[in-house]
Amino acid sequence: MNLFSHLGHYYLLMKQVFSKPENSRIYIQQIFKEINSLGLGSLGIVSIISVFMGAVITIQAAYNLDNPWIPLYAVGLGTRDSIILEFSPTIISLVLAGKVGSNIASEIGTMRVTEQVDALEIMGINPAGYLIFPKVIASMLINPFLIIYSMFLGILGGYVFGVLTGSVTPHEYIYGIQWEFKPYYVVYAIIKTIFFAFLIASVSSYHGFYTRGGALEVGRSSTNAVVYSSIMILLFNLLLTQLLLT
Repeated sequence: MNLFSHLGHYYLLMKQVFSKPENSRIYIQQIFKEINSLGLGSLGIVSIISVFMGAVITIQAAYNLDNPWIPLYAVGLGTRDSIILEFSPTIISLVLAGKVGSNIASEIGTMRVTEQVDALEIMGINPAGYLIFPKVIASMLINPFLIIYSMFLGILGGYVFGVLTGSVTPHEYIYGIQWEFKPYYVVYAIIKTIFFAFLIASVSSYHGFYTRGGALEVGRSSTNAVVYSSIMILLFNLLLTQLLLT
């Protein structure tokens, strides 16, 4: 019953979030602020993880494909498909769930326990729409660009470290990442990313919005936001893969 209670509260909150805004200009300004805060503020961690992720995949692929019957360009092919199909959209989204999700939950949770949310209601402002809507839209707009950026850095990192370690030659790696490339893989990754971005922002906002108590409960809400966002990402990753790749 507790599960159904959470689902009901989540549905009602999303209904409030996507209700007609009081002032569209203010909401648009907030969306751009959230893009800068949630998206551009995550470039550093996305860059570091993507480069080393691509490097490790390339080195491991070269090690496991050490067979004269398997062409060396399969290393580049395997790195490309692994990064585009799974590692960039899913792993980076899980990282963003930890960084962005905890930030959203703690921010809204702190506003709730300090009665700032109640103050917005008294002023006649829809607090769910004002606080959550810009975060959800900003995440859905900026996260696909972060994932494309991650794909580029992952493949580049694989190339650089693969060549430096002697695991693959530059010609074979480049040939591998070009061999039978399917643009739909990128479309598939972007579709997944948009769903994941919505889940990260909305689930984290839900836990922050319904925080009750003090600082300790804000911390718990932040932890729950990361945990449940990650679980939902993994669940929808399975469902979307089944729907889009079969």
